[in-house]
Amino acid sequence: MKNRIEELRKEKGIRQEELAMALEVSRQTIGSLENGRYNPSIQLAFKISKYFGLKIEDVFIYEEE
Repeated sequence: MKNRIEELRKEKGIRQEELAMALEVSRQTIGSLENGRYNPSIQLAFKISKYFGLKIEDVFIYEEE
């Protein structure tokens, strides 16, 4: 699943560490999400969407295989 986390984070001018603190996850988790190495739990996906003030489908792009 692709996402726009890095793009949205950079638009807000925040570092991975700042986003990680706000979401109560590690900076490594943010890096893994941004690089597509990790898909978040549904709970984390909703927290990320809420943080950016967007709908979940505006942050995460589901691609059928």
